Amino acid sequence: MRLGSGTFAAGCVVIEVLGVALFLRGFFPAPVFSGAERQAESPAPEPSAGASSNWTELPPPLFSKVVILLIDALRDDFVFGSKGVKFMPYTTYLVEKGSSLSFVAEAKPPTVTMPRIKALLTGSLPGFIDVVRNLNSPTLMEDNVITRAKAAGKRIIFYGDETWVKLFPKHFVEYDGTTSFFVSDYTEVDNNVTRHLDKVLKRQDWDMLILHYLGLDHIGHISGPSSPLVGHKLSEMDSILMKIHTALLAEERDPLLPSLLVLCGDHGMSEAGGHGASSMEEVNTALVLVSSAFERKPGDVRHPTRVQQTDLAATLSIGLGLPIPKSNTGGLMFPVVEGRPMREQLRFLHLNTLQLSKLLQENVPSYNKEPGFEQFKVSERSHRNWIRLYLEENNSEVVFNLGAKVRRQYLDALRTLKLSLSRRVAQYDVYSMAVGTVLVLEALVLLLLSVPQALSSRAELDVPLLSPVCSLLFYLLLLALAALHVVVCTAADSSCYLCGLPWLAAGGVMTLIAALLCAGMSALTRVFAGGKCLSQNPPQSTSRWSELDLLSFLGTVGHVLSLGASSFIEEEHQTWYFLVNTLCLALCHQIYRKCLLGDDCAPQHCPHTGEEFDGVAVALQGKRAGPEGWELSRAPADPSSLEALRGSERWMVLASPWLVLACCRLLRSLNQTGVQWAHRPDLGHWLTSSDHKAELSVLAALSLTMIFVLVQKRCSLTSKVAMAFGLLGIYCYRAAIGNVLFPWQQDNKDISKGITEARFVYVFVLGILFTGTKDLLKSQIIAADFTARTVGLWEIHSGLVLLATLLLRPHNLPVLVLSLAIQTIMAQFIWRPLRHDVAEVTVMHYWFGQAFFYFQGNSNSIATVDISAGFVGLDAYMEIPAMFLTAFATYSGPVLWASHLVNFLTSEASSGSALSHACFCYALICSIPVSVYIILVTSLRYHLFIWSVFSPKLLYEGMHLLITAAVCIFFTAMDQTNTKS
Repeated sequence: MRLGSGTFAAGCVVIEVLGVALFLRGFFPAPVFSGAERQAESPAPEPSAGASSNWTELPPPLFSKVVILLIDALRDDFVFGSKGVKFMPYTTYLVEKGSSLSFVAEAKPPTVTMPRIKALLTGSLPGFIDVVRNLNSPTLMEDNVITRAKAAGKRIIFYGDETWVKLFPKHFVEYDGTTSFFVSDYTEVDNNVTRHLDKVLKRQDWDMLILHYLGLDHIGHISGPSSPLVGHKLSEMDSILMKIHTALLAEERDPLLPSLLVLCGDHGMSEAGGHGASSMEEVNTALVLVSSAFERKPGDVRHPTRVQQTDLAATLSIGLGLPIPKSNTGGLMFPVVEGRPMREQLRFLHLNTLQLSKLLQENVPSYNKEPGFEQFKVSERSHRNWIRLYLEENNSEVVFNLGAKVRRQYLDALRTLKLSLSRRVAQYDVYSMAVGTVLVLEALVLLLLSVPQALSSRAELDVPLLSPVCSLLFYLLLLALAALHVVVCTAADSSCYLCGLPWLAAGGVMTLIAALLCAGMSALTRVFAGGKCLSQNPPQSTSRWSELDLLSFLGTVGHVLSLGASSFIEEEHQTWYFLVNTLCLALCHQIYRKCLLGDDCAPQHCPHTGEEFDGVAVALQGKRAGPEGWELSRAPADPSSLEALRGSERWMVLASPWLVLACCRLLRSLNQTGVQWAHRPDLGHWLTSSDHKAELSVLAALSLTMIFVLVQKRCSLTSKVAMAFGLLGIYCYRAAIGNVLFPWQQDNKDISKGITEARFVYVFVLGILFTGTKDLLKSQIIAADFTARTVGLWEIHSGLVLLATLLLRPHNLPVLVLSLAIQTIMAQFIWRPLRHDVAEVTVMHYWFGQAFFYFQGNSNSIATVDISAGFVGLDAYMEIPAMFLTAFATYSGPVLWASHLVNFLTSEASSGSALSHACFCYALICSIPVSVYIILVTSLRYHLFIWSVFSPKLLYEGMHLLITAAVCIFFTAMDQTNTKS
């Protein structure tokens, strides 16, 4: 079977996407989970002193009502730091002098809303894959506080983030949910919660009130934690807390139990305003428990202590008189019960440690050898002896001292059990991981073995899957794999995703593995056969690697090896900055050598730049035979002398690498990213501060003008007009939402929410994309119409540029301008005159695409994803458009450089197979890091930073491979268009 190299590469990347998806499904583990069903079982009795225990029922509740005030993204310094003192005076009074207990609750990554809610109410550590499920939360099936409270007959009211309604359907007697993803709104989303307060606080028909405020988190996504809006929002939250606390105090009567007010955050906020990663600002959240039960004596100073966020589930369960959730891995916050009698304290601690020990038994086969379990048994025996002594003489000092000793033993056992369970949170589906890894590696090996054929002048390769030998081998492999699948699935103790699939789907996976293995063995045989032929007939001339070839190879290998270290992943932008800077220096050396010494070391020869780089009216030239057939054609075969060039052209050729190097250095100072230096001030922070809005407005206007100048040249008249109006609409949109100023605008009031202006721009984006598609279809009908094809491709590129301009923040518009400028400089003064082949041009496009991913402020942390871009022009949350816009804004750098590669090769290449070669090279250079990285992650799956560093990078790699598959499919489609033309 014969396939074009582009089609073959696209197919391999699609298979790799399937393999990575299967690997991710197995890699992201199910959390530690209690397999026992929730049922009305009798509570664990107190350790018996004789034949039976005196205390076989659950302890009575400590609080009559509970109000949970959850403020999204409430990091600890917003309450306990200078911002809290300034903007939250009532909360500060409660923390410092009032009846309260203060904690800094540590949230485990991923620090996004849905997993954090699960952690707060189940006490378990959610799986990392919940960062994806956060977009559309499924019903929570784990045992949790809300379900227990409902089963106990408690009436629960909820207002706020609709994630709660999705997690707990039919649990609330009254609720009003608001979408958490429409981050452009930070006012109405909170007003929709507050408007219910006056009515519900006057009523007595509820036991739990849950309020989830989203405005603070939305402000962080829009303008970061340093925004003046943060102070206003904290003041608003402080007044709400005062209103609730005052109402609860007014309702309390002496015969009744006190109420409990819980002020907490689900996660923190990074210095850039995002969240999801594991920085201190993201994991440290404020937790304040306010109740008259926590009265303090004069002079009693209570500093915030550190706890785990999962500890709240056990504490709420004890406080409400409920059984602790079975999957809970947290411990009781002991200061809550410290004022209770000693017997009650020990009873609470026994219930918590007993639940943790049962969970340990279910998840650890050798649980009896665990230190925590041994400590629990010792504590239980000491508790039993204390009960016997207490029943005999309950007022003795000896009884109290022995009780204090038992309490210390329980607390030590509690800490050890929590540590043991947290270490065993990972239960990997190794079989699914192995099958996914095999698929990815088979596709990579096929790509590597097919390099000689795929990069030949014909850009085709034979895949002999239909030969008799391959057919027999395929059937034997398929039978062996099917037998292996049956053995693994029947012997597996834990659940396996592949084993749970229907036989038809699992058989399809095994068939694909067998077919790829046959194709790989055929390609390997062909390589060995070719090697023997070459040894019998050695070639007359040998080719040597150029400096750029060597740099590409060493850069790719170095980058891949760096992925094995957590520090290099956190600071991966430094790797790409180094590589593109080294590339510029290598290009400078190549240009100077050619200009001063010539190709054959003859002095005073320089490549001729030729005519201006537009490529619209220039048809493809004749194809060359042999391996050189995939070189670019616009440079003449014999370079002209340096004196023959015009002065400006000569100096531009010599200065172009330095210009690119200067642009890259300027971009590095715009956005600090990574982990080590992300907190340091940069030009982006200076521009986005409220004091420099005028400077940002001027920069945005100049950037939009430069974008029009750089893009419009190769567009049709219709697209030029649409581009001009679209860029004007973008400035109007940014002015409408308050990012920039109009020259005639006298105040800082927002004109509108910007929805109309953004939709106005979308119309022009779709119009330009439609015009480009129409020109491509026209080139299909008129086979010789090369101009229509090149114009159509450039208009599609222009439409993508306009969309990126709309989605990027105003201070990032210079990133887009310099990206377009570098593309123009390198196309006109480097790639054409130096006659780089397709592989070198493709590698350079890929490297610059990766560098610009980081230039715009992205990193391998989930916190740097700008989700506000997904809601530009939307007045409500729509999942598919929001996901597409967010992904495009995040990966606009690689996408735009890949789009430019198609345009450049279509207009400049001398061979019709250039796009096929480029598709193959692009697929290969993207596949190598992904394939190696999943092997590294598998070997490092028990690493200390597996969830905070390696797992987010794995998600980024999976998303990048998906985009690569889309790029390769586009390359293949354009190659088919060229072939038909």
